[in-house]
Amino acid sequence: MSKSDPVTRRTLLKTSSVVAGTLAAGTWAVGGERKNYTRNDFYDGDTFNKKKAFAAYYEMMNRFGYPISPLLRSDQFWTSDFAQDDFLNVGMGGIFWVNDTEHMYFAHEIFLLPGQMIVEHCHRPVPEGPAKMESWHVRHGMVYAFSDDEATEDLPIKLPESQLNAGGITARHCTPLQQGEVGSLNRLQARHFMIAGPEGAIVSEYASPHYGNALEFTNKSVVF
Repeated sequence: MSKSDPVTRRTLLKTSSVVAGTLAAGTWAVGGERKNYTRNDFYDGDTFNKKKAFAAYYEMMNRFGYPISPLLRSDQFWTSDFAQDDFLNVGMGGIFWVNDTEHMYFAHEIFLLPGQMIVEHCHRPVPEGPAKMESWHVRHGMVYAFSDDEATEDLPIKLPESQLNAGGITARHCTPLQQGEVGSLNRLQARHFMIAGPEGAIVSEYASPHYGNALEFTNKSVVF
């Protein structure tokens, strides 16, 4: 993870630790009232209910004043709990606006509910193309971006037990990114992930092309 202003980074690390404790995962303030999600809001027994997940993301978009275009109502908008049975803490919504392997550019929107983690992963080179490099532009909310740089002491956010227990977290360097800030992968093939802050997050990703077979998850039980 790289960021241009280390002074701001240190300041955010201190202030964000206070913010992180204000709302639990799956909780945010809506219309002056606190909304709480539980596992049952996203699962029918043992089955992940994507329609319910989409509804939660649409609620978040409306709260942020983010325009819901027709594409976001189409099957191009996807969501996943990565087969972790823990969508409150581990999951995401996303849409690939562009994935141009001929001209080598990619644009992706990432949607994270409060406290939600994208599972740790890295991007390897494959015969189709080189390892992916990417940057993240926080449009709404904030995120904690993790990379495999030197571990951060006193992490400002709790890591999901489901991933800790599965050995799915090795990147321990944490950089808070607030709304409007941009961060970048610290090096090619670095392991990384992000966790949304207490209000959730919408993040624009700018990158070189995405190749599905180049995606490597630290937690081998992940399905995407």
